[in-house]
Parts: sequence; structure tokens; C-alpha cells
Amino acid sequence: MITAYITHPRCLDHHMGPEHPESPLRLEAIRARLSLAGLLQQTMQSEAKPASDEQLERVHPRRHIQSLIKCVPEHGLISLDGDTLMNPASLDAARVAAGAVIRGVDQVYRRQADNVFCAVRPPGHHAEASEAMGFCFFNNVAVGAAHARAQYGASRIAILDFDVHQGNGTVDIFKDDPGVLVCSSYQYPLYPWRYLKAEFTNVINTPLPAGSDGAVFREAIERDWRPALEAFRPELVLVSAGFDGHRDDPLAELCLTEADYDWVTRFALEIAARFADNRLVSVLEGGYDLESLGRSAGAHVRALLGLPFEG
Repeated sequence: MITAYITHPRCLDHHMGPEHPESPLRLEAIRARLSLAGLLQQTMQSEAKPASDEQLERVHPRRHIQSLIKCVPEHGLISLDGDTLMNPASLDAARVAAGAVIRGVDQVYRRQADNVFCAVRPPGHHAEASEAMGFCFFNNVAVGAAHARAQYGASRIAILDFDVHQGNGTVDIFKDDPGVLVCSSYQYPLYPWRYLKAEFTNVINTPLPAGSDGAVFREAIERDWRPALEAFRPELVLVSAGFDGHRDDPLAELCLTEADYDWVTRFALEIAARFADNRLVSVLEGGYDLESLGRSAGAHVRALLGLPFEG
């Protein structure tokens, strides 16, 4: 298996203040862990290119992009909401984060890689079509899905989101879209407080009560996701990889471990192997305890590489 690793140094320039959990240290923790474990050296590393306005406008109205551009401060920070702040480099970082998923889609369709991990920030799955929120400006995974459609004619795209928070932005963009199947597991009730119980034919919501451990998580994924995915038969698997369901993460109360992230990654790989000629592109979403984030992303990349789990 050839696993690509896509990132960009510009992702480190975006920050939202010294106390904000979504910090540049997250990417540094992942890179350090992958390097120490000898995993990074086994990947095909490359840099993202910024997403163009045309690529972003496939999922976000032009007015949304223009309003964000007008908000960019000359210096310091401005607040878009209680959680989401912007510095002068934030939109440049958001463009390369979305661009990473586009590049990943290109790599799997051109057979340059079997699968891809995009180690980028800001995250994207809370960004709705016309609203930045939840640390997110553009919906990275949605931009990648739209690119796969426009560039490669993909007609059945599965988005698997195992972040501890529901991917409301992804649901908002693709609700009732028969060509995209969105599977989202999350702690319930918890932010973002919208779409948590929404019923759309193409959205598989998997709410988990606080305190749920790996056994509960795995059983729920098998029960909810597998039948839907086998019926859908995706041509491309996209993953919103949030590691904030880890038992050590400070933002929520699920009790997952690195072994669970290894398991769900192999689940996604199995679906991609059966239906999508191995095409799988994963993009980082949440994960805010630096130690557990590094270990969990390490388990994720190890699985993508086809290596056995090391607990």
C-alpha cells in the first residue's frame, strides 16, 4: 500500500490565541509521533496547494468566501463566533487545508497513492455552506468530494466521520444528496446542537452516550454504517478523522483508545478495498490532547500503511 501524507507549513501560521485548544501544536505533535515511530518516512510526503475560489464555490456560495476575506484582520485576532477566531494567516491556512484533500483525491484517482492522510488545520467538518463555525472556515472534506465529482465523475462518495462532534457542516452541504453518503458518529448530546437528529435519506447518524467505550463504538459502527455502505457501494471513501473521542481528550467524554482508531481505520480501508479500488482520503478534524492525538494519528497512519497495530 502506498500512503501519501499531505500537509503544508502554512497550516502552522493559523492560530486563535495561546489558550485555544485548536493550535499549531496539534500538527507538530502528529509529525513528531509519526517521525519517532518511523511511520512518516514510509509515506509519500507532499505539500498541499491552495484551493481556488472555483473549487471552494462548489460547496460554499461566493458570498461566504467573500465575507470571510473581508473579515481577515491586518494584525491580531478577530472573533467570528465564541469558538472560531481568525488571524491574518487563517484563510491562507484554510485554503491549503481544503487544497490538501483535493490533492489527495487527485493522487488516489491517478493511482499515485492507494490512500492519503491530510495532516492539516484548520479543520473543516463544522463549516456549513454559508457559515464558519466550530474552529472551521471551509469544509475540507466536502471540497474534496465536490472535486472528485467535477474532475473524475465520481457518482457515489462515502464520507465517514468519527470525530466526537457531529459533522454538521458536511450534513448541511450534502443533505438529501443521493450521490453522497454521510456516516457520522459522535457523542450525544454535544456541540454543534444542529442536525443531531435530522433525518435525511443519505445521512447515517450514530449518536453515542457520554462514557461510551470502544466496544460500544465498534458495535454501533457495524450496526449503522456497514449495511448502508454495502448497499451504497462507494466509488471513493473520504474520512473526517477526529481523534477527540479519545478517553484523554479534554473536550468531550467518550472513552476511545488508539486501538479503536486502528479498528475504524481498517473498517474504512475494507470498504474502500471492496468497492472503491482502495481509494481512501482521510483529513484531520479534531483531537486536542497532544499526547493522545499523536498516538491516535499514529495508529491511523500505521493502519493506512497496512502495518500491524502496536498498542
